[in-house]
Amino acid sequence: MVQLHVKRGDESQFLFSTTVDVSVETLTQQVSAIYNGRLKVDRICSGLTDDQIMELKLKDEWEDCCVPSGLAEFKKDELGRRSGHAPNQKIKEVLRKTVEEAKALISKKQVEANVCVTMDLVKEALDQLRGAVMIVYPMGLPPHDPIRMEFENQEDLTGTQASLLVIPEEEAQLWWASKELQRGKKLQNYVGKNEKTKIIVKIQRRGQGAPAREPLVSEEEQKKMMLNYYKKQEELKKLEEADNDSYLQSDWSDRQALKRQFQGLTNIKWGPR
Repeated sequence: MVQLHVKRGDESQFLFSTTVDVSVETLTQQVSAIYNGRLKVDRICSGLTDDQIMELKLKDEWEDCCVPSGLAEFKKDELGRRSGHAPNQKIKEVLRKTVEEAKALISKKQVEANVCVTMDLVKEALDQLRGAVMIVYPMGLPPHDPIRMEFENQEDLTGTQASLLVIPEEEAQLWWASKELQRGKKLQNYVGKNEKTKIIVKIQRRGQGAPAREPLVSEEEQKKMMLNYYKKQEELKKLEEADNDSYLQSDWSDRQALKRQFQGLTNIKWGPR
């Protein structure tokens, strides 16, 4: 299987496994779906951005029915979006653990662990979050709640920072080695027929031009090179310090000492007695 290291700009996103026979059209759809799906998981985990929350100055008709299970704690929502009935500490722990597990499934750290991310993993993360919300809010969330809108794919990201991160599938482009992968071709038209190929692919929105080329030496490799250089310099410094020829003046280093000993020429002093 061909392994794609998907990046947005210089930032790693995830690993994706495919075949050389896949069409670029299908590949772009798959990669963009995972990319946007990971963003959705992140938005749900963080409760969405404050820019997306409009202030409602009317009485919330869902306030009395959409309350968390257990004894709720009242915390006024300064943004006026929610009723203020927050889950208690025990229920919060359920959400916290679920958020951590969901983030771990689609984390960028999976790249370091050499684990490929699939759309099934993204759906699993979303299902975990949906299940946790149902446990905490058995009566459901009000229709205007950002989390519910995310689950129902009705979120409105217009004018938000989050909207700049999303790449609609029809506008997504994949780039490799400063070449745009054309949707009318297959992956093998670019990388050959070797199924063990590993390449770095960059995803971006159409019209943004070619992304920056990958550096010849990665940041990690550069750090290793600098470390090796430092170690070499330290070794040379120690060798210079050890390169001291003062020992040549010592008796034990005199090659003629044994000869003079046999000839009785040792301990001879010149001068008046």
